[in-house]
Amino acid sequence: MKRLLPLPLYALLISLLFSSCGYNTMVTQQEAVDGEWAQVNAAYQQRNDLIGNLVETVKGYANFEQETLIKVTEARASATQVKVDASQLTEEGIQKYQAAQGQLTSALSKLLSITENYPNLKADQGFSDLRAELSGQENRILVARRKFNDAVKEYNTTIQTFPNNMMSGMFGFKKKGYFEAEAGAEKAVKVKF
Repeated sequence: MKRLLPLPLYALLISLLFSSCGYNTMVTQQEAVDGEWAQVNAAYQQRNDLIGNLVETVKGYANFEQETLIKVTEARASATQVKVDASQLTEEGIQKYQAAQGQLTSALSKLLSITENYPNLKADQGFSDLRAELSGQENRILVARRKFNDAVKEYNTTIQTFPNNMMSGMFGFKKKGYFEAEAGAEKAVKVKF
């Protein structure tokens, strides 16, 4: 039987077919999502490191607020235990991670509110520096989460639109989860004077 095209030409046609199927774009965008996820984890890790220093500083001044300090320490330990691998960024995985971080945020807010009762602590330069650094870190976390969500949106859109949607399932590309607003975030904070 006679071949219609020489073998090298078949190889060229197959490589052209796969290069135009969006596979490379999907891989590139998946790597972007994984990279942004690493940035989110790094931002949260920096916050966890700061919280440890903050707790140690507060211990010296607020020795009878042990219950709050214990809750912050436990929430910090719990938050560091919840790990979500970049290959498993499902909606459930993101929600579990976000819930653990939210518990730490809540415990930290309580810690910072009780420090108002300690004028010597509020006047301590180390504490003030840590508090300002923590505030900046919270902003970096928000930026990292926003960039992650942007990368996920681009990736999810690519794998779900035609013609990529025909190939994405075949190559194992799955929809990724987003960070969402914390429960109750839709309610405005009431300020009273």
